[in-house]
Amino acid sequence: MYICICHGVTDKTIEQKIESGFVTMRSLSKELGVGTQCGKCTNCTKKILNQKLIEIVDVTEQVA
Repeated sequence: MYICICHGVTDKTIEQKIESGFVTMRSLSKELGVGTQCGKCTNCTKKILNQKLIEIVDVTEQVA
């Protein structure tokens, strides 16, 4: 699903970037341009970021 229409960024692209180390809104914004145009994608991007970070922590705790 498209999250940022201004830059053509999908939820999958955001998730892939988070998995590859872009774990802040600032880094995602610099890399993908999310939140730099109209700003309507900011809330959805933050939700995806938070959910993905929780998943990463959960997996890390299961391994430890």
